[in-house]
Amino acid sequence: MLKLGKADNQLLKKLKKNGKIPVHLAIIMDGNGRWARKKGLPRVAGHRRGVETVRKVVKLSAELGIKYLTLYTFSTENWKRPKDEVSTLMRLIVKSLQNETDELNANNVRLRMIGDFSHLPEVVQNELKQAVERTKNNTGLNLNLALSYSGRWEILEAVKEIVRDYAEGKISLEDVNEELFSSHLQTRDFPDPDLLIRSGGELRVSNYLLWQIAYSEIYVTKVLWPDFKYKNLLLAIEDYQKRERRFGLISEQVKKSNARKKHS
Repeated sequence: MLKLGKADNQLLKKLKKNGKIPVHLAIIMDGNGRWARKKGLPRVAGHRRGVETVRKVVKLSAELGIKYLTLYTFSTENWKRPKDEVSTLMRLIVKSLQNETDELNANNVRLRMIGDFSHLPEVVQNELKQAVERTKNNTGLNLNLALSYSGRWEILEAVKEIVRDYAEGKISLEDVNEELFSSHLQTRDFPDPDLLIRSGGELRVSNYLLWQIAYSEIYVTKVLWPDFKYKNLLLAIEDYQKRERRFGLISEQVKKSNARKKHS
C-alpha cells in the first residue's frame, strides 16, 4: 500500500483520471555519488539509498498502470569505475534481488533483464536467473533492469545477427527495415519508451536505449536519485500528459488523427 501525502494522492488521482499514462517508462537513475559526497558519506551510501528510491518508483509505477519500467542500473562504462565501488555495486545487486523478489511476486511484478550478462560475476548471474524465473508468470508491471548495458553495444549486436542471417540466406537486403532491426534488439518484447526520465540534472542520454528513444519524451530533473520521491515521479507524469506527441507530424494532423480515433 502506497503511503502518499494528501497532495500527492490528489495528483495521483488526477493523473489516473486523465488516462494519458506512459505504457513504457525508462529512467536514468543519476546522482547517487553526488548525493553521498554532499553528505560526506562514501559513494556506496548513495547507492544503498538509491535502492530505496527504486522500491518506491516500482510501487508507484504499478499503481499508475505503467506496463513497462526500464531502469538504467549499470552501464558497460560503469565497469571503468574503481574496483571497490564496482564490487560493492555487484554485492548490492545480489542483496537487493534476494530481498526484493518475494515482494515483486506479491505485487505481480515480472522481473526482466537487458544487457551483456557475460561480464557479470557468476553469483550475480545466478541470482538474476533465479529472480527472472521466479517472476516469469507475473502479469503486472514488467520491471526491466539494464545491467552491463550499452545502447551502442546493443545496436552492434543486432547488426551482427542481421549480417549472419543475410550471409546464411535467411533474409534479403529488402527485408531489412526498422521492424526487422527492432526484432533483433534486446527490447524486442517491449514497446519503445514513451517517457525517459533522468534524475541528477545532466542533459545527456548516456548511451541508453539509443534506438528505442528516438521519439520518447524526455524529462530531466535536478533532483538526485536518492532524493527522488513519489512527488517527483508524479510531476514527471503530469508534465508528460501536457505534451503533444507529434512523431514528425504537425499539430493539426495530430488533432485530426485523435479525432478519428475517438469516433472509430
